[in-house]
Amino acid sequence: MESGYKRITVILNRGYADDVMAIARKAGAKGGTVLDARGTGTEEDVKSSGISLVPEKEMLIIIAKNDKVNAIIDAIGTTLYLCKPGGGVIFTTNVEQFIALGQ
Repeated sequence: MESGYKRITVILNRGYADDVMAIARKAGAKGGTVLDARGTGTEEDVKSSGISLVPEKEMLIIIAKNDKVNAIIDAIGTTLYLCKPGGGVIFTTNVEQFIALGQ
C-alpha cells in the first residue's frame, strides 16, 4: 500500500539538527523529530577514511509527501556543514501507512 509519504532520515553530529531542520522547512518540510544518537565508528574507521570521529550524533526524522522529498533532500545536501567529509548521512525509506493522530 502506497501512503504518498517518505521518511527522510538525517544522521549528523550533535548540535546541527535545528539548523538542518530550518533548511528543510524552507524546502517544504512541515516538521521533524530530533533524537539523540551515538556513532559506533572505531579508530580503524578513522584511519581508513581520514575523517574525524565524532561519536555524539543527532538523528533528524522528517515525514514528507513524496512530491516534496527531492527538494528537501537537495536543500539539506547543499548545507555547507554536511558537504564536508564526516558531516553526516541522509537516506529515505518508504512509509507504508501514514495516519495523523488527533485529526
